[in-house]
Amino acid sequence: MASVPKRPKVPRRRGGRDTGHRDPGSGLRGHPRFTPASHPQAAAGGSARGQRSADPLSGFLAWCGRAGVQLSPKVRLSRAGAVAGYGMLAAAELQAGEVLCSVPRAALLSQHTSAIRGLLRDAQESLQSQSGWVPLLLALLHEYTASSSPWQPYFSLWQDFRSLDHPMFWPEEERTRLLQGTGIPEAVDKDLANIHLEYSSIILPFMKAHPKIFDPKLHTLELYKELVAFVMAYSFQEPLEEEDEDEKGPNPPMMVPVADILNHVANHNANLEYSPQCLRMVTTQPISKGQEIFNTYGQMANWQLLHMYGFAEPYPGNSNDTADIQMVTVRKAALQRASSEAQQQLVAEQWDFLCQLEMVGEEGAFVLGWDEVLTEEELSTTLKVLCMSEEEFKEYKEQDAWEDNSEEEENSTLSNEALSRLKTPCKKLLYDSVLLTLESYGSDLKAEQDLLNNKEAYEKLSRREQQALHVRYGQKRILHQLLELVH
Repeated sequence: MASVPKRPKVPRRRGGRDTGHRDPGSGLRGHPRFTPASHPQAAAGGSARGQRSADPLSGFLAWCGRAGVQLSPKVRLSRAGAVAGYGMLAAAELQAGEVLCSVPRAALLSQHTSAIRGLLRDAQESLQSQSGWVPLLLALLHEYTASSSPWQPYFSLWQDFRSLDHPMFWPEEERTRLLQGTGIPEAVDKDLANIHLEYSSIILPFMKAHPKIFDPKLHTLELYKELVAFVMAYSFQEPLEEEDEDEKGPNPPMMVPVADILNHVANHNANLEYSPQCLRMVTTQPISKGQEIFNTYGQMANWQLLHMYGFAEPYPGNSNDTADIQMVTVRKAALQRASSEAQQQLVAEQWDFLCQLEMVGEEGAFVLGWDEVLTEEELSTTLKVLCMSEEEFKEYKEQDAWEDNSEEEENSTLSNEALSRLKTPCKKLLYDSVLLTLESYGSDLKAEQDLLNNKEAYEKLSRREQQALHVRYGQKRILHQLLELVH
């Protein structure tokens, strides 16, 4: 559902969450560091099943005990001390490699464990969609609204999903005003179009075919949209085995109680590991008592974090932040410097050639990181071709340009140092492209910097304004850094 750009192969969370190694072991039942039902925080929950608890965390922890979810006594779940919502905190010193929680596969909420799994399995061909999320979303629609669902204590942690504040829930005017130039408004527009299409063409027909289970008056488009955001922000996708990556599509998303409570930072201290019997959250470094424990959602730029999870990391915390230059912006910069009709025609031919090479596309973007260009082959080839004279371009096409040039490939990494050594015409084209990109924002870098440096003014901003500021500022810093490198 979410519009995520192509990136290097990295672990991704929730709609592609953190991978971890496959462990052939038998899980952690009876592990001496765990006491499932008798966990001190789980003892108070009692009978939350089938109803929303007045004390949702106690009810959830009691459910964990019944479901066989094992929580280390060295951790606690709490709102207090967490950066946002619920979080997991260290109740004692932790070493690298310690298991924080173990979730048996029977406790996962997915299309394979829902009470309507049989219906979903029988209808799987008619439930196929671009997102691949429809079966899980139907399972969530049913389990969330069924008072007898065994996952009610889990859902009670979110009550009515009002804590979800993805940009898709912002008024369009506010979304455009705060996020212009970041790529988020365009991604949200695609999401909303996909949500409406899936609901009308797949969800409604399925519900009408099963009126004893679903009611369109209860299972509304609005609830469906909230559950899409819930899946965006809290689901995991189990990685494929390496030998299956080229043959199978991605695994469907699933909800992983307890593991999904952990918040994210780029410099995380825990990650999720998968085994045939259970999923385990494991520390990756020592953690001090009282410190929050963070998972990673993958190498996510701030715009992706805000789009899919509803938050961004303040500068300079997100070492994975990126800025985009739209591919058509580079074409525009090349056309602007073409002083004759013949030169403009040459640019058009060069662009068509790059499209045939699959280096560029009308909706594609060149992705810039703090230290290097992440789409280095695409950008280096595009700059080289668009800066060729008519004679050079003719010769290049006649040569073996369609085949990989091993020598060029070895030297194709566009680090910051390599960017500073680009040939002058390539530097000028890239410089002009960055200037055009910066014009797409509604404010300049200095205005953002002044706002961040003024604590009183910053604290007066709404939460949405603050999150949008972090996205814009990080992108502009990367773009201005590039300007300095190629000036």
